Amino acid sequence: MSGFNLRFLGHSTVRLELGGRVVLTDPVLTARVGGLIRVVPPPPPGSYAGADLVLVSHLHGDHLHLPSLRLLGRGTRIVVPRGAGSWLTRKGFTRVEEIAPGETFTDGGLTVTATEAVHSGHRWGPRLTHGPQSPALGHLLEGDGKRVYNAGDTDLFDGMRDLGPVDVALLPVWGWGPNLGPGHLDPARAAQAAALVQARAAVPVHWGTLALPGVRRTARMRRLLADPPRVFAAEAKGQTEVLFTEPGADVVLPAPTDRA
Repeated sequence: MSGFNLRFLGHSTVRLELGGRVVLTDPVLTARVGGLIRVVPPPPPGSYAGADLVLVSHLHGDHLHLPSLRLLGRGTRIVVPRGAGSWLTRKGFTRVEEIAPGETFTDGGLTVTATEAVHSGHRWGPRLTHGPQSPALGHLLEGDGKRVYNAGDTDLFDGMRDLGPVDVALLPVWGWGPNLGPGHLDPARAAQAAALVQARAAVPVHWGTLALPGVRRTARMRRLLADPPRVFAAEAKGQTEVLFTEPGADVVLPAPTDRA
């Protein structure tokens, strides 16, 4: 492996090659995720093989997905929000580490800093109190002279201004249902996030991958499985280059250029 490469595997799962490491974000790799079905083909094993590091942004089942983590192997290095490590270790994973917003670690030529995120960190959702809970995170990854912001699930927050400029931002633009709950970005707010972090380019994620059975047959849901990244591109036009990528495809990165 060499250089800087990205592949959008669907939902919030991105394979990054940066700083001599292969990183997976929030791996969701199977045909079903709880009560949700995958409406695009699952990624082939070769697309997630050889991961050196897994970054988990928060504990919701469509981001910390135990069957997908088992596909990667129980000995894969997994970094989770602080407070979730012992819970995941009890599930049989042997290389689990924790990180909190503002903390940084290095792995070879890669540096990862956990960032704030405005989103429920409870495993079962914002209205429940039992079960594991830890703060939701984003990640700022740096290596090979590149800076990548992986937002995780979040709404806008003032601290985004302090994260840029970044070369690429991985920004959620929708979800898996007909509506968005609190702590999410829609296409217009994702465009605002791209501006706040001064993203040279942005990859829309968290769209077009998962749906409730039957719901995808409605005309509105078919639009919501396809339209959000396109609306995001229109909203961000003139400020950020949007690297529109279908689930499962390599991201076509912009040509190198010097920042002013």
